[in-house]
Amino acid sequence: MESILELKNISKKYQAKQGEVLALQNINLRVKKGEFISIIGPSGCGKSTLLSIISGLEEKSTGEIYIEGKRIEKTSDEIGYMLQKDCLLEWRTIYSNSILGLEIKGKLSKTSQNYVEDLLRKYNLYEFKDKYPSELSGGMRQRAALIRTLAIKPKILLLDEAFSALDYQTRIMVTNDIYDILRKENITTIIVTHDISEAISMSDRVVVLTKRPGTVKDVHKIEFDIENRNPINCRESPKFSKYFNTLWKELRDDE
Repeated sequence: MESILELKNISKKYQAKQGEVLALQNINLRVKKGEFISIIGPSGCGKSTLLSIISGLEEKSTGEIYIEGKRIEKTSDEIGYMLQKDCLLEWRTIYSNSILGLEIKGKLSKTSQNYVEDLLRKYNLYEFKDKYPSELSGGMRQRAALIRTLAIKPKILLLDEAFSALDYQTRIMVTNDIYDILRKENITTIIVTHDISEAISMSDRVVVLTKRPGTVKDVHKIEFDIENRNPINCRESPKFSKYFNTLWKELRDDE
């Protein structure tokens, strides 16, 4: 299967008071359509910076990015980006939050509105469409934020610590819900996380970055012999602890 996303020799340098800082160095990665990739690594290794570069929100110093073989230099409609907080506007209803991206991009139409309503129905938020964010649980807010992102029909979704603001129990349930949604919609996903368990339970592959300057140290293929794979079932698999120990050791060795 051909890559939907390809990173070639991505590097990033910052100018700081103490001089030039190399944050990322020669990142190379290919991502297949429909794949779920997690990126982990020591704090400060440039994980979030890499997502910002892929999204076009931050400039790279060197390297090339391709989506379906086409080189991109700026932001792309093919990419959706979810940050750590849901960033829902408290004065807008869940429905009006869900169509915000479409409004900004000038793509709001009867067809796109119907698509948003279908997503809200499909993922159990339609009955809450006239509620405000403050009236929803953390998990429901996160689903609403995801629907807002999916409304623009991105081919690639970037998640930057998207579940870190949730409590542990809610986080596990939400990752299960989000995983199910992304699989059903066949969205290629890259998530940055500090949570090794989250990375293992959701991913097809886990990319491990070194400490700064961040570069790809290793890529681990994650395979579970589970008929109905989801993050909760993966956590119960005997393979889970083996993957965890391997990744934990890699991170500890790089401290």
